[in-house]
Amino acid sequence: MILVDSDVFLIDLRYQRDQRFRSNRAFLDRLAISGQGATTIYNLLEVCGVLSFNLNRQQLRELYGHFARRFHIRVLPNAEPRQRLPSFRVGDILSIVERRVSFGDALVFALLEAQEAEDTTFVTWNARHFRGRTEVDLREPPAALLQR
Repeated sequence: MILVDSDVFLIDLRYQRDQRFRSNRAFLDRLAISGQGATTIYNLLEVCGVLSFNLNRQQLRELYGHFARRFHIRVLPNAEPRQRLPSFRVGDILSIVERRVSFGDALVFALLEAQEAEDTTFVTWNARHFRGRTEVDLREPPAALLQR
């Protein structure tokens, strides 16, 4: 599974002038074809939160509702609005935060660890920030394109 961080989607959706946009788009296109892509509900909500400043309520709901289809990915554990968010023990999140990981990223890693996703690559433009803080294989989009 290739788990994609929020920053990859945000560059595609909002920052088309970013110098990384072309390689980011190439990664997302290849990911869509592979059928191996996923993101977490936390990443999806983060993307919606960032874009909420520029979208009206209907646009935001459509982004949320069509996100998985738009990018041809799965949302873990799912994106059903009636479902509760996965819950974790405070101590489990704190132990991840102690590795110098932000709260939002700690939720993502806790979800990965709970699902015991052994063959997972986490793709983010901030891979260097996570090195030594997780056992998950970390790649930036250009490197992830070469991987599989």
